[in-house]
Amino acid sequence: MEAKHVMIMGAGIAGMTAARDLAGLGVNVHLIEKSGFMGGYAISYTCKATTECLQCGACAVERVLKEVSETPEIKVHLSTTVEAVSHDNNRISAQLKKGPFFIDPQKCTNCGRCYEKAPEKTAVLRSYSKNNHPLYALTAESIENHRDFFASVCPEEAIQPNAGVTSETLEADAIVIATGFEPFDPNKKPTYRYCDYPNVISGLDMERIKRDHGALVRPSDGKPPEKIAFIQCVGSRDERLGNLWCSRVCCPYALRSAQSVKNKSPEMDITIFYMDIQNTGKNFPVFYQACKSDFRFVRSIPVDIFPEPDDRLRLRVLDETAGETLMETFDLVVLSIGIMPNPENPAISELFGIELDADGFLAKTDALNQTLTSHNGIFLAGTVSGPNTIAGSMAQAGQAAGEVLKYLGVTQ
Repeated sequence: MEAKHVMIMGAGIAGMTAARDLAGLGVNVHLIEKSGFMGGYAISYTCKATTECLQCGACAVERVLKEVSETPEIKVHLSTTVEAVSHDNNRISAQLKKGPFFIDPQKCTNCGRCYEKAPEKTAVLRSYSKNNHPLYALTAESIENHRDFFASVCPEEAIQPNAGVTSETLEADAIVIATGFEPFDPNKKPTYRYCDYPNVISGLDMERIKRDHGALVRPSDGKPPEKIAFIQCVGSRDERLGNLWCSRVCCPYALRSAQSVKNKSPEMDITIFYMDIQNTGKNFPVFYQACKSDFRFVRSIPVDIFPEPDDRLRLRVLDETAGETLMETFDLVVLSIGIMPNPENPAISELFGIELDADGFLAKTDALNQTLTSHNGIFLAGTVSGPNTIAGSMAQAGQAAGEVLKYLGVTQ
């Protein structure tokens, strides 16, 4: 049988899992990723383990990324977008826009000199995973602003300041769309003053802080916080914003993060402000009961955040039981931001001729099969079709791989 070719858009956990599963059965995979690195948002997550694994999925992302990078049947196209597609006798032709690639992967040794010597912090991007190669990436803006620096900083001459955009035509027998989600922008909740107060951070900010410092510290002074507030459902289940869905991941994510922090600093005072706690997974009820003994749970969402001396934060909360407004001060506030549709979904919908659902995610056509679309040969995986966990995204990607094989007539 002639070798089959599958194009997968998006190299987050769903896209990488589908690529790994298909390549393991002899399918040639082209993994298309618009950024300079594989892994998506999930590769930035830190391990939440305490005395035991909390099944957060962070280690699974790293493991799958490593497997993908070591699999010769998977060709990874970084800094690449799909500009146009056409269909001919069940074959799909895609026009790819590639690069520019300012770092030559054949010459780069990942020495880190460009990152360490960079004239400003954001001039060089660094991957969260050592299994990405190159480990660093440059943007056109950083090249333009610091052209003389990048022309001379690399001892291996791997940096190519004059690199340009190239194009390529790719033929595929099927496509898996796994282009992921967009984190909710906390600035759309202006009463939380996300950009005004340094110690109001998002869950993603918390992950970056823990990676950079090895522990959770306050951005304002680098000191460990003694009293933390987690605010749930920021951007989810919000009628005023028109976001009526539950993001599913915020509750277990916040609780695992809080437990991880509490395990390292048992004296830390942690409060969870919530509407409802989303029950996910068969072990979640036991886990939730354990959290109740470690944290204070307040069934109310804070209305406003005000500054206090020493960059502390005062929260105004409506106590629904007592019918009165309460004020409480914290060292750090963590906003559990929700999952939003990828802003590129309308363009993807038009490009491939598949529909959007009422919330702006790519629409599934079968309630029992989360991967099927209105177009034969095009399948969905992960959060591009709605909120999902890491484990759920991997399971859906496995299902998508199975549907691709069935569609191609490949025996498993």
